[in-house]
Amino acid sequence: MSDEARIDRRLRRLERRRSAAVLELGAPGPDADLLRRLIAIALRVPDHGRLEPWRLIVLEGKAKSVAGERLAEAYVSQNPDEDPDRRDKQAAKIVAHFAAAPVAIVVVSCADPQAKKPEWEQVLSAGAVCMNLLTASALAGFGGVWLTGWAAYDEAAKRILGLAAGEKIAGFIHIGTEREKLQDRPRPDPAEKVTFWQAQ
Repeated sequence: MSDEARIDRRLRRLERRRSAAVLELGAPGPDADLLRRLIAIALRVPDHGRLEPWRLIVLEGKAKSVAGERLAEAYVSQNPDEDPDRRDKQAAKIVAHFAAAPVAIVVVSCADPQAKKPEWEQVLSAGAVCMNLLTASALAGFGGVWLTGWAAYDEAAKRILGLAAGEKIAGFIHIGTEREKLQDRPRPDPAEKVTFWQAQ
């Protein structure tokens, strides 16, 4: 295979990358060795003067189920005035999301507002970790999705997951095998989103 063909093959895979439906992700997921490689790739992002303003929390197996159940319990206890049916459905959704994919990775943003590098750029670096993780997973043949939702913003939920004060959740990255291939959705037209600057 020529270099051009190899490059084209890799790019075609990325051109087909899309977010999976979290409830359609099942086993198998990446094994321990592959997961370590995916994480190492995820961390190869611009980190702004080696600040490394992020960290990862990996949830697998029973830990994943326990986290989902505890988060659901926290949601119920913090929303006593919500319609009971709606509240219970939301709690069940939280449990289902953490039960579906074999691996869930919490990408934590640890931006330091006192650092020389702008805080916004540190936050972007955490977002780059999320996207690198999705891209590496896709190239490895897995489906993945980047979610946030209630648990990403609730202080009690963040404590359950082990976040420290001031840390934020950039995303929950769920990785597994897609049970069913979904149709792609319409994508942005580069001609409408890209301009080439020229000096006047």
